[in-house]
Amino acid sequence: MEEKTLKKRAYRIVLLFGIVSLLADLTYEGARSIIGPYMSLLGASAFAVSFIAGLGEFVGYALRLVFGYLADRTRLYWGITITGYLINLFSVPLLALTPSWQWAGFLLLLERMGKSVRAPSRDALLSFATKRMGHGLGFGVHEFFDQIGALSGPLLVSAVMFLTGNYRLAFALLGVPAFMALLTLIYTRISYTESVKKDAEEERDQLKSTFFLYILASSLVAMGYADFALMAYHIKTSALLPDGWVPLLYAAAMGVDAIFALLFGVLFDRIGFYALMLGVLLASPFSLFAFSLSVPAVWMGIVLWGLGMGIQESIMRSAIAKLTPPQARGKAFGIFHFFYGLFWFIGSAILGYLYQVSLAYLMTFSVLCQILSLVPLFILSKRVSAM
Repeated sequence: MEEKTLKKRAYRIVLLFGIVSLLADLTYEGARSIIGPYMSLLGASAFAVSFIAGLGEFVGYALRLVFGYLADRTRLYWGITITGYLINLFSVPLLALTPSWQWAGFLLLLERMGKSVRAPSRDALLSFATKRMGHGLGFGVHEFFDQIGALSGPLLVSAVMFLTGNYRLAFALLGVPAFMALLTLIYTRISYTESVKKDAEEERDQLKSTFFLYILASSLVAMGYADFALMAYHIKTSALLPDGWVPLLYAAAMGVDAIFALLFGVLFDRIGFYALMLGVLLASPFSLFAFSLSVPAVWMGIVLWGLGMGIQESIMRSAIAKLTPPQARGKAFGIFHFFYGLFWFIGSAILGYLYQVSLAYLMTFSVLCQILSLVPLFILSKRVSAM
């Protein structure tokens, strides 16, 4: 009976974290959907917008290494998580008050930094709760809610812009879900009982060789995965679809992401790393379709891209929980996010260059990286099965 109660509490905690992520993503993804035109309106150049956006993404991943290590050293998982969300969320409505593009760029960087502060601690807390319900299902449910927010935010902002055309009003209104996310997070903290978190004290903080083998595999996946911006650029320059269809393609990808994050999360709990291998294999040819000159093929590429993103955001995080001891979980998530972000950045630069040289080269590089990742994943699957 006690185990059943603990499992019920774990489900409740994961759902609460999911609601927090839904509201948080609604806030900052809504802002990110219009930050480029807004900075342009304030006088920023194309280079300034691109540079700040790229720097923000790097900061959003790189600092996770530091804050993941800090979380394990201090055990202040909740304090760091709440601080990160405060910085992450309330940088958005402050954009309504910016007098210049430099201030807008600063707030964008601050928002990304807030995400890097809270991500390792939040994922560690999630991993403690998901142990009783299955890491794959738990992270899959969380990613499902996350992507609902990522889909809703841009749609909400789009509606505000169509009705009023007022950027500052749109940013100010995003303060409402930001405030609701913080209130829900505080309620989640109150609900996060000792019975949920006691599993964090069970093992020593030692990372095994299987973890670093996994880092190699996930880095290869990230390096071969094109950013949506590049695919949108291809659609625009090839005149495949009117501009208004591009946000709908992204929304469709987020919907596919949410569905497959949940499905493959459940599958991961049943067949382990073979589910991750299957997902990578299914998504690996996305570039062959997304960078073609056929509209139906592009749609297929977007669907496969969304499938791959769902797997990367759910199974890849749940795998960290499976491979690492609880007391090193914050550090492990920090290391994972650092290398994932670093190789995503490197891969994006390579794919952007190859796009200008040859689409065939781009497709070959993308698919090859995905297929090569299956080698360490297969070795890892064997090692984990033998444990």
